[in-house]
Amino acid sequence: MSAGEVNGSDDDLVFKALASPTRRRILDLLRAGSRTTGEVAAHVPELDRTTVLQHLRVLERAELVTGRKVGRERHLSLAPLPIKRIHDRWIGEYARAAVELLEDLDRH
Repeated sequence: MSAGEVNGSDDDLVFKALASPTRRRILDLLRAGSRTTGEVAAHVPELDRTTVLQHLRVLERAELVTGRKVGRERHLSLAPLPIKRIHDRWIGEYARAAVELLEDLDRH
């Protein structure tokens, strides 16, 4: 498997993780700072704890969230590098092309 295929697979995991509004909500929460699993679950009261843990596993598989044990608690943090990789590969390139197109239109 080439490095491009690995990145493509990694990108698929990130896109899958970002496809869920609940997981995006969890990421927004973690962007504000580290939280325990219980704190994350409390911010999603419409879901039971098991469902929240399933969402967290998807985020961890995509490497968007990291967790570490502190005593009996598990502390979760946002890991922004996969989002930066998506931005650099997809969003940044498309934004640059759009700006160039607007510049071309402005010149004509």
